[in-house]
Amino acid sequence: MTCGNPVRLDFHSSFDMLDFVQVVSDHIGRMSGLDDDAVHWVGVAVRESVINAIKHGNDNDASKRVHVEFMPLDGIAPGIAIKVRDEGPGFDPECLPDCLSPENILKSSGRGIFLIRSFMDEMVLQRAPQGGMEVVMVKRVQPQRV
Repeated sequence: MTCGNPVRLDFHSSFDMLDFVQVVSDHIGRMSGLDDDAVHWVGVAVRESVINAIKHGNDNDASKRVHVEFMPLDGIAPGIAIKVRDEGPGFDPECLPDCLSPENILKSSGRGIFLIRSFMDEMVLQRAPQGGMEVVMVKRVQPQRV
């Protein structure tokens, strides 16, 4: 169940938008009750997913758009859900190389999805009904320790 209204960003594929998306992500994360560490890791995951959408999904084509949606979550486990979608041809997520295998460990790229999975509580990578690929991420508020 969501509380509040979703915030949607829709912009041309441009790395110039990364800082703006980061500011929005940080603000909504704090409003959703995430602590500073969680806000930081959500920001890293959002940046990685937007970079992937621009670079790999949309192939740096400025005429294609990136769609980002932030949805505050309410209920038993409050937090935030984020969707990032590109307008590219898509790919089979099962065919991604293992970034931890010996032949890939020294490569300078290919770890974004691994990092997103590590930093978020939930992550789904799927073909979007509208076309392109979509990553759906969830970060939950951790209960306060006494």
